[in-house]
Amino acid sequence: MNLNKKDKLEIFENAISWIVVLAMFIYGGAKLIQFDGAAEIDKTVSELTGMELMWAFYGYSKSFAMTLGIFEIIGGILILIKKTRIIGCLFTSTILVNVIFQDIYFGVNLGALKAAILYQILILIILWLNKEKLIRGIKVLLESNKIEQPKMKLFIKLLSAFGIFIGLRILEYYITIKW
Repeated sequence: MNLNKKDKLEIFENAISWIVVLAMFIYGGAKLIQFDGAAEIDKTVSELTGMELMWAFYGYSKSFAMTLGIFEIIGGILILIKKTRIIGCLFTSTILVNVIFQDIYFGVNLGALKAAILYQILILIILWLNKEKLIRGIKVLLESNKIEQPKMKLFIKLLSAFGIFIGLRILEYYITIKW
């Protein structure tokens, strides 16, 4: 059996995808149980290290940590399925960039930071391997259906949209402040 370049790239893409998927399953699953008791610290906030502060933050809101864990698992599932891999990579990238920033700014273990950066690099490689699809998708999202119309009609539509915008902002004010 001869494997051509496309076959070899597919094998490579699957292999690095599985690395990211496994990591998302492990890290996501760990967040479901990891932070029990993390908020019970006998120090003042100023005495905490960055990592202790971050762990206390996650431990304080178990549901927040669980939500992030579920999102990581969902991202892993999306990457695992070839048809949803690009969406999964974009979805998981947003989570990983957040993790990378937290690891940097809170001084989390260097190994954890290196792992998050590695998974992000692997995602970028997967996106690069699928760049034609990604570019086509971005072009579709950015294409404009410019319709020729009289300037007066455009002005009325923009004025109407502005009026609705003002009304919705007033409604937002009453919902968030007054009620």
